[in-house]
Amino acid sequence: MKIVLLNTSDSKGGAAVACKRLARALQKQGQEVSLLVCEKTANDDFVTAIISGPFKRLTGQLNFLLERLQIFVVNRFSRQNLFAVSTASTGFKLINHPLIKDADVIHIHWINQGFLTVREVAKLNSLGKPVFWTMHDLWPVTGICHYAGQCTHYTHECGLCPLLSHPRPTDLSHQVFQLKKQLFTNKRIHFVGCSEWIKCQAEISCLGEGNVFSSIPNPIDTSQYCPGDKLAARRYFSLPTSKKLILFGAQIATNKRKGLDYLISATQLLADLSEQVELVFFGEIKTGFSSTLGLKAHSLGYVSKPEDVVKMYQASDCFVIPSLEENLPNMVMEAMACGVPCVGFKTGGIPEMIIHKQTGYLADYQSAEDLAKGIRFVLAKSDDLSFRDTIREFILTHYDEPLIAARYLSLYQEALENKGS
Repeated sequence: MKIVLLNTSDSKGGAAVACKRLARALQKQGQEVSLLVCEKTANDDFVTAIISGPFKRLTGQLNFLLERLQIFVVNRFSRQNLFAVSTASTGFKLINHPLIKDADVIHIHWINQGFLTVREVAKLNSLGKPVFWTMHDLWPVTGICHYAGQCTHYTHECGLCPLLSHPRPTDLSHQVFQLKKQLFTNKRIHFVGCSEWIKCQAEISCLGEGNVFSSIPNPIDTSQYCPGDKLAARRYFSLPTSKKLILFGAQIATNKRKGLDYLISATQLLADLSEQVELVFFGEIKTGFSSTLGLKAHSLGYVSKPEDVVKMYQASDCFVIPSLEENLPNMVMEAMACGVPCVGFKTGGIPEMIIHKQTGYLADYQSAEDLAKGIRFVLAKSDDLSFRDTIREFILTHYDEPLIAARYLSLYQEALENKGS
């Protein structure tokens, strides 16, 4: 079976990580898999970039800038929520690409920020080949937002978008929604939610009418992400060897959705443990972050090498994710595969991963007090080997590569058998 996966990037962002992991999982099952991306940053031979020269690179930059400029102008030149929404109004043409022509199955992932337009997605769907679309966020079934928060406008028409500076009934969100409705409704697209939560959220959008929905989580290589020598990992990063270490990170932690303020408040409530517990953080953190904490903090900066990411988890006693809205966070899966208990809010797909007091702690939504309570709970149990074994076993039985690849292959095969019926 020839499968082509489509994603804006081959390495930047959670969707890119999950998409490439799926590609490798399918390859290990003997499938011919290609990953088609906007611009390639790694050296994987199965990844092909649309941008392959100066002209295409300039085109890609213009695609990105023109879409953001449209949103910037609509928002009366405010940068607020500039990257919380996307229109897919600019992108490349892929319908005649050799990998698309040769594919038996087309599998779309995250295609925003200048990779594909809404109309190009519709053209791919018109080729008569099975089209799957993994939802790494809600954008495929909303007007322009990636996460809807408390807004339910996407369930019918969109408009009056709370992420726009001047929402109106016929605003940009309504216009894009109407285009998607014209091109996607009743088009036999098979939408796949990375979590049961996002599948259920997507099913109530009228853009899903006449299409199919499934829920299949992202895979992880449990031979790579596994428990290891904690002391060696800490020495590798020059971290203290005698303290309990709480790990936190995000690609862009300054995003309000990542809940950084709740983590800060939680550490202040844990100040009585400052002699025994310290915080380790990675990714982009706002200036002055450490001075607001109740615990001493260590910054690892950006950690990109897979082997370093694994060591980072192995060095930790607890991973905390204070996000206010998440799909199926790769970092929770990675930490748990390394036997590290996690603490997070009861939101999005997180409760599908963290089983309360069994594989971690689920805190009451937006409660810094309960988040701190959860951190205390898992730190007290973090040296319990049976606790850590239970956490890893959960990943092995729910997210291991062969399990997820088999579920996707079953869907692909069923779609190929039913093609044209």
